[in-house]
Amino acid sequence: MKRRDFIKNCIVVIAGASVPLSALVMVDPKKVLAANPEIQWAFLIDTTKCVGCGFCVKACKTENDIPFNANVTRTWVERYVFTMDDQRYVDSPKGALYGFTDSRVDLGMGEFKEIDPHNVGKAFFVPKLCNHCATPPCTQVCPVGATYKTDDGVVLVDRTWCIGCGYCIMACPYAARYFHPTLKVADKCTFCYHRITKGLETACVNACPFGARKMCNIHDINDRNTQVILRERVGVLKDDFGTKPQAFYIGLAQEVR
Repeated sequence: MKRRDFIKNCIVVIAGASVPLSALVMVDPKKVLAANPEIQWAFLIDTTKCVGCGFCVKACKTENDIPFNANVTRTWVERYVFTMDDQRYVDSPKGALYGFTDSRVDLGMGEFKEIDPHNVGKAFFVPKLCNHCATPPCTQVCPVGATYKTDDGVVLVDRTWCIGCGYCIMACPYAARYFHPTLKVADKCTFCYHRITKGLETACVNACPFGARKMCNIHDINDRNTQVILRERVGVLKDDFGTKPQAFYIGLAQEVR
């Protein structure tokens, strides 16, 4: 639905209805457009621009009331380090909440690995989040329908229905789900649905100082980010799983899990 058509239809309805002004409910056009099937939200990540600063993670936790001290997060950044002697290391301390201030690789369980800078073949950062799959396995396994996909392509969790069984967490091949530490229900990235339905950017997109994260309507061929997805070389995570992820990556290395 085009904005012009929407406004025209509203005028026709209002003009033809014999109701008092007080009975009319004001409708936000942005909310109506966001719920229209013509809109399908997608995410574009340029790994060549990510520096691992962690601003996106901080913004996400702040916006969505995820405790900073909890070792869970809706979005996170991974650091990949490949050495000249063919060793590979991946870490994401606290989801990169505070960035990567330590040159040592976090091996987990309090262990760290110091890597000789002269032995590093390549190193890069990869932001991750829920992929909002076109065919999401999480919605298929939820026994109560608490996990669902909106008409505009965003996968959400209804906290009032979630029973905390954890099936969706186990079904997600991207490890994008977790138990909320205080609410005790499944939680994940929502593409900041409460923001994009009001015409705003996601918290992480707003926070990224280098433009590594972008949102777009993949059905809008005039959108610059959509054009990148449709016309340039982009990749998705775990394409062989058949989930049809809607998070697309520029510069995605084949080694990224």
